[in-house]
Amino acid sequence: MIQFERVSKRYPNGREALTHVSFHLASGEMAFLTGRSGAGKSTVLKLVALLERPTRGTVTVNGKSTGSLKARHIPAFRRQIGVVFQDHKLLVDRPVFDNVALPLVVAGAPLKEVDKRVRAALDQVGLLGKERMLPAELSVGEQQRVGIARAVVSKPPLIIADEPTGNLDPDLALEVMRLFRRFSDVGVTVLVATHDQHLVHELAKREIVLASGEIQDDGADSLPHVVATR
Repeated sequence: MIQFERVSKRYPNGREALTHVSFHLASGEMAFLTGRSGAGKSTVLKLVALLERPTRGTVTVNGKSTGSLKARHIPAFRRQIGVVFQDHKLLVDRPVFDNVALPLVVAGAPLKEVDKRVRAALDQVGLLGKERMLPAELSVGEQQRVGIARAVVSKPPLIIADEPTGNLDPDLALEVMRLFRRFSDVGVTVLVATHDQHLVHELAKREIVLASGEIQDDGADSLPHVVATR
């Protein structure tokens, strides 16, 4: 599902964010991307989502090399990826339903299909019945679950998350991570960037460790894993 082959990324200011990074994440696998602040975790996720392109090396996502993908094909490529942010990035003046429906509306899905999928996504994250509430009326944990529902509403084969539990207390953080594990259990590939070692150990999933833009340990052989299929 995700293949990095000797990937380096240098930003215009000259900072080398990644150097010769190589790893493979199989379809249906869940893994944590860890390391100190500035280690390169966010850059890896940006390369996966095609928010950035590699300076050197090859990034392949769902069979497509991002370095050679034409601009007109990028929107369709990104629709195959659900993205979860630390700060939710919800539309504060729109109800929960509209926030979750946004990817489907942008893709031009029929209204009947939008309604069905939004309710199913909210049910998956335990928020069915709160469709008409505004984000400000929800707890921080519920807001994050709205962000997760939005990420999965299009049924993408891949979910990436950048520090999704950074603003949550330990119990809520574990609850959110268990949601990601549930999606992995049904065949969705999940890559989560986090600094929370307690959660990494609690879920006992593969850990890819970055340090100064290089892979210190890709965790490929540290844990057995079963790749689910849909």
